[in-house]
Amino acid sequence: MSERATSLTPQVLTWARERAGLSVEEAAARIGKSPDDLTAWERGQLSPTYSQLESLAEHVYHRPVALFFFPEPPDEPLPQSEFRTLPDFDILSLAPDTRFAIRDAYAYMESLRELSNGKNPSDRLITRKIRVERGADPLRLAEAVRAFLEISLDQQWAWTDTDMALKAWRNAVESAGVYVFKRSFKQKEVSGFCLFDEEFPIIMLNNGTAFTRQIFTIFHELGHLLHGVSTVSKEDAGFVDRFQGEAKELEIACNRFTADLLVPEDSLPWSQLDRGIDEAVIGDVARRYSVSKEVILRRMLDHRLLGTDTYQRLTAKWNREPARGSEGGGNYYATQASYLGQGFLHLAFSRYAAGMITLTQLADHLSIKARYIGKLEAFVVGQR
Repeated sequence: MSERATSLTPQVLTWARERAGLSVEEAAARIGKSPDDLTAWERGQLSPTYSQLESLAEHVYHRPVALFFFPEPPDEPLPQSEFRTLPDFDILSLAPDTRFAIRDAYAYMESLRELSNGKNPSDRLITRKIRVERGADPLRLAEAVRAFLEISLDQQWAWTDTDMALKAWRNAVESAGVYVFKRSFKQKEVSGFCLFDEEFPIIMLNNGTAFTRQIFTIFHELGHLLHGVSTVSKEDAGFVDRFQGEAKELEIACNRFTADLLVPEDSLPWSQLDRGIDEAVIGDVARRYSVSKEVILRRMLDHRLLGTDTYQRLTAKWNREPARGSEGGGNYYATQASYLGQGFLHLAFSRYAAGMITLTQLADHLSIKARYIGKLEAFVVGQR
């Protein structure tokens, strides 16, 4: 007969489930138990076996088993306190996988802190050098950020595809002290999120979205970070409309800042775009800037070259088209390198090479098994 985990703390069990955003029915189903069984465990009326607790902790709640023997739940901030500008509806609708992604991002932040002795390695941290107040002009901010990143329009136009553009923008932002991580979200409508921190601001991208969307998300999230705000972004036509007051103004400002940075209005070929709605022309212009056709169409809408109905009809059509995204191509090491990013990988491997951390510690920071470290390092070195 399997031994029971009689010394676990029932309220920690309840806390972990609620933090994962799961109902009793959903959590119980994932380990093949009835809701009544899980309710009895949470009330302290019955105890799970150690095997059942391990399954629940590691595979459902993504928590260490030891946590469930703590005398009380740990002091962990609620999403409502971290994402204050996000509407309650969107906070409550965050899927368990998205909540796990946010926790992983905080873990990366702590790794950065440990690997760097609490100080960002970049001496030009953009969120410190360029800090803006509410109501700032998005165009002026876009010009300041582009100049800070030292990416000219000629450089941007020289990129041969959106994959190259994404890597170049990501490297530029990471060189400015903002670490950009990626993962594939099960909650498909989530484009990404950012976590503001005075020393280690982080952006997390949904690798399942098109490269053009990932580029847009980098700068949309950077806009929030420059305002000192953490947020989650969704690819949803009604997303902005759910915001109110200053939060809505900020969301609109971040969208405008991103458009102004990626596609400066005075650089667009208006003589071509002013001839009517030609999808081939819009596509050619979008490819030149390595952005989506929707970004160019939005510029045309702002320029009053088309109406809202046409804009919505075309964007709805384009959103149904297959989008190219997801770096990695099935190669485990390529995927891990894409998810972690050059900045974080270089920092972690350099500390290991200098003897400042052990192999086990390196594996913990990278969230992979120690036996894969050598091949991952070889892959990363081969990509340089």
